[in-house]
Amino acid sequence: MYVLSSLFAFYSVHIASKRYYKKQREDLLEKTKKEAELKELASTQEIIKLNNEKLRNDIDNKNKELATSTMNIIKKNEFLNTIKTELINGGEKSVAKVVKIIDKNLNNTDDWKMFQEAFNNADKKFLKKVKEKHPTLTPNDLRLCAYLRLNLSSKEIAPLLNISPRSVEVKRYRLRKKMNLPHDSNLTNYILEI
Repeated sequence: MYVLSSLFAFYSVHIASKRYYKKQREDLLEKTKKEAELKELASTQEIIKLNNEKLRNDIDNKNKELATSTMNIIKKNEFLNTIKTELINGGEKSVAKVVKIIDKNLNNTDDWKMFQEAFNNADKKFLKKVKEKHPTLTPNDLRLCAYLRLNLSSKEIAPLLNISPRSVEVKRYRLRKKMNLPHDSNLTNYILEI
């Protein structure tokens, strides 16, 4: 009886210790697995953070590129307007040809296409959103919206559209009417918030 009790006690202790060590091993494996998952998650978050920084840098570069492109267009059109004014004031009839060439250059749509492409790269879907909110806007209205989105003044927009600053103010007024904006709201702020 003692021998059987001893064997049973020994067997019970052996089974209990086996279960105890098995449970500890499983706990250790589970802990290791969780630590590995946490490390993987941390590295994934680090990769996402780096990708986000890269994307932010790309956006900043596109914005700088867009601003540079816009300023180049403004300077070119101001220069051509100055030449045109000088030639007209000169009064020579042979100058009419030169004025026509300059007019053609000022009305060139290639600059707008280049600007629109750069603008869309920097501020994706803006023109689409504006068109969805205000379907009655014309391409010229959208162009004005894009320039206002860059926070350009009427004086800076005028050479881009080859019109006077006063005409830009009239265009802004008409755009406000088409968008049904209240008189006290700021058009530029509204466009920046879209």
